Amino acid sequence: MSLNTSPSANRIHIGIFGKRNAGKSSVINAITGQNLAIVSPRKGTTTDPVQKAMELLPLGPVVIIDTPGLDDDGDLGELRVEKAYQVLRKVDIALLVIDATLGVTSYDLDILEKIKEKKIPVIAAINKYDLLTDNDHDEKNTYANESIDTIKLIDAGADKISILHISTKTNHNIEALKDLLAKKAKPLLDSKPLVKDLITQSDFVILVTPIDESAPKGRLILPQQQVIREIIECGATAIVVQETKLQDTLDGLRKAPALVITDSQVFKEVDNIVPSIIPLTSFSILFARYKGNLEQLVGGTTALDSLNDEDHILISEGCTHHRQCNDIGSVKLPNWISAHSKKKLHFHFTSGTEFPDDLTKYKLIVHCGGCVLNEREMQHRLEVAKSHNIPMTNYGTAIAHMNGILERSLVFMYTGR
Repeated sequence: MSLNTSPSANRIHIGIFGKRNAGKSSVINAITGQNLAIVSPRKGTTTDPVQKAMELLPLGPVVIIDTPGLDDDGDLGELRVEKAYQVLRKVDIALLVIDATLGVTSYDLDILEKIKEKKIPVIAAINKYDLLTDNDHDEKNTYANESIDTIKLIDAGADKISILHISTKTNHNIEALKDLLAKKAKPLLDSKPLVKDLITQSDFVILVTPIDESAPKGRLILPQQQVIREIIECGATAIVVQETKLQDTLDGLRKAPALVITDSQVFKEVDNIVPSIIPLTSFSILFARYKGNLEQLVGGTTALDSLNDEDHILISEGCTHHRQCNDIGSVKLPNWISAHSKKKLHFHFTSGTEFPDDLTKYKLIVHCGGCVLNEREMQHRLEVAKSHNIPMTNYGTAIAHMNGILERSLVFMYTGR
C-alpha cells in the first residue's frame, strides 16, 4: 500500500441495497461516473456483495458495496439475501434504491427496520423517476406517488432518513445524491487519533518491527504503515528498528524517545530493554483504542487467568493472509495462552469476514488489532461478544497481560508524559 493511499478500513463504507432490478448497479455507475457494476435487465445480476475502493467526489475515498437483490428467491437466493444483510455490519451509510414504478415494498421496509436497529444513516433513492414523468403519467399522479412513498419511508422511522427521487437514465438528482452522501459522511470523517495525541512535534518515536518468517516480504504490515504516516504528519520522527537493534538505537539517540511502539509478539523482549520512564505500547493496543473498545478488550484479559481444562477459545483475525509456520495467531498465541493457563485448551480460528454469530461455546475470544476492518465491523464483533457475555480481548492486550506489562502499556495514555 502506498503511503498516499487510504486503507479500505479508513474509508467511508457505502452499502447499496434494494430489490432486484431496482437499479442498484445503475446508481453505482451514475454516482461514480464509471461502469463499475454490470447493468442488465435480467433479475439477479449481482449474486454476491461486491466492494470497490475508489474516490467519490465531493466525498473523497470510499468503499462502495453492491449487494444482491433483497427479493432474491430459492435456496441460493435466501443465502444471497443473508449476505446482503450481513453487509450492514460494516457500512457507515446505507443507500436504499427503490423502483419508482413499484414504490416502497415490504422488502424495502424490512431492511429499513434493520438499518434502524443498527442506527446507520440512510438515504432512500427512488430510482426510475423518468418513468413517472413520461407522457403516460400525468403530473397529478406523479406527485401522488412521491407523497405515498415519502410517507411510507418516514413512517418506517429509519435514523435520519433522507429521500430523493432520481433517474440514472436522465441523471435527475444524481449530483444532489452525491452531495447528500457527502453530507451524511461528514460527521464520520473526524477520525480518532491513532498516535498523534500521544506525541508532539520534534519527538522521536521508535517502532519495533520484527523481520522473521511470518513478516511479509518487501513491505511493512498495514498497522506499521498507518502509524508511520501519522507520526510523520504531526512533525515527529519515526525510527523503525528490529528488536535486535533496539538497544543500540536507544544508546545512539541524543534524547530519549517520546514513545516506543512494538509488535506484540516481542513485547516481553522490548519491555526488558526499554527503561520504565519511557512510554511503551504496541500497535495492537493502539488499534484497540483507535477503532474498538479498549476498556472492553482490557477487561477481557482477566479471563486468561481463569481458564479451565477443555475450555474453547476463539482466535479471530480480520485479514486472510497466508499463515506461516510460526504464525502469531495460530501458533504463538495458543502456545503462550496454554503456558500461561497451564490448562488443556481447544483453539478455534476464523479469518477475514468470518465471525460466528453464535459464540456460546467459547470461554474467551482473542482478536487481532483489526487494522483491515473498519470501526463499524469491529464494533459489531465486540457487541456480539458482549451480547453473549463472552470476554473478548486482542493480541496486544492479551500478550501484555500475560507478561505483566499491561498497566505499563496503558498508563501513559491516561496520565500523559
